[in-house]
Amino acid sequence: MLEERLAETAALAQAQGTPLQVARVDVTDRAAVQALAARAVQETGRVDIVVNNAGGVLGQVGRPLEEITEADWQAIFRVNVDGAFYMAQAAAPHMKRQGWGRVVNISSGAGLGVSLTGIQAYASAKAAQIGLTRQLAHELGEWGITVNNVAPGFVRSNPTTERQWESYGEEGQRRLLSGIALKRLGSPEDIAHAVLFFASEQAGWITGQVLSVDGGR
Repeated sequence: MLEERLAETAALAQAQGTPLQVARVDVTDRAAVQALAARAVQETGRVDIVVNNAGGVLGQVGRPLEEITEADWQAIFRVNVDGAFYMAQAAAPHMKRQGWGRVVNISSGAGLGVSLTGIQAYASAKAAQIGLTRQLAHELGEWGITVNNVAPGFVRSNPTTERQWESYGEEGQRRLLSGIALKRLGSPEDIAHAVLFFASEQAGWITGQVLSVDGGR
């Protein structure tokens, strides 16, 4: 399924005149991430922008604290926090050498508040990712590298969020929408626009920031 979606995205970019190469990489594997960065430099000569969008709840659901296993906790942290760290770490030397770079981490409103589904590891990992964003912004700024964070609200963008939406039922869905100032859920495009801003020259004097893209909470 993932390979098919990657191929579809590449074909869409190609149709618009933008060549796009795709690769499937386990972001929790530091060596694999390092190899990906090396390949990018070898094939294009640069690493300009890193968007850390791998993450999620990995199929977990909210459960009482005492039922959470070590494996449950670590699995979410490895993808959401370790993955973002490894990607930034692999790209940093190349961005430093060229004196320019953009790192955009995709966190969540859960990292600024609580997980709507009660997943302790998810809220904690997304908060940790925000801390990582601020620390890396402080460290990398002198090389012209900005590091920022987009914290989306509820977006029906994948099977997990679809299941979450359905689990609320009609009354829960109405309550969720009533708490959003703009009275609608977000779209993937809403998130992409925020990422594009942080990746652009227009955001060149913005770093270490968290942009909530949530329709107003």
